[in-house]
Amino acid sequence: MQQEDIKNTTTEEASANEQEVKEETAAEETVVEEAKEEQAEAKEEAVVDEKDEKITELNNRLMRLQADFDNFRRRTAGEKEQLSGFVTAGVVGKFLKVLDNFERAEASAEKTADLEGLLTGMKQIRRQFEETFKELGVEEIVAQDAKFDPNLHEAVMRGQNPELEDETIDMVFEKGYKLRDRVIRHSKVRVISND
Repeated sequence: MQQEDIKNTTTEEASANEQEVKEETAAEETVVEEAKEEQAEAKEEAVVDEKDEKITELNNRLMRLQADFDNFRRRTAGEKEQLSGFVTAGVVGKFLKVLDNFERAEASAEKTADLEGLLTGMKQIRRQFEETFKELGVEEIVAQDAKFDPNLHEAVMRGQNPELEDETIDMVFEKGYKLRDRVIRHSKVRVISND
């Protein structure tokens, strides 16, 4: 019996030891699992924090770019207005000379009855006007006896003339002008239509 008691005690002790080992193993596994969960949560928080930081950074960059663009637009508008003022002043300065000559011709016409001298003065002023146009790059659109071109001419009348081809301009009512390749004013013309 003693041996049996020893066996039972040993078995009980072994069972108790096994139970303790199992409990310790289970506790260790629980601790390991909890640690893994904590690490996973920390990683998720880090990823979320990293994403939030990236979003904040991108929003800040976007706001700076919008502010830069607004500043650029304001600066460009100011420069455009300033440039327009300089160009206008330059053009007006060129035409002031012509205006001065018109005023002189007008004053001369009031004092004298010499129509021939007045006509000569008016022709000189017209030449001065044409020279100023040339300096500015403005040229007359040739229309008389030319083929009608809707890009350059505005037909205000249709006429018949068997001596001319259809779509030929036989009369110019108002001259047209262009600045380099840009039409400032279309020529107002009569176009032949022999129907």
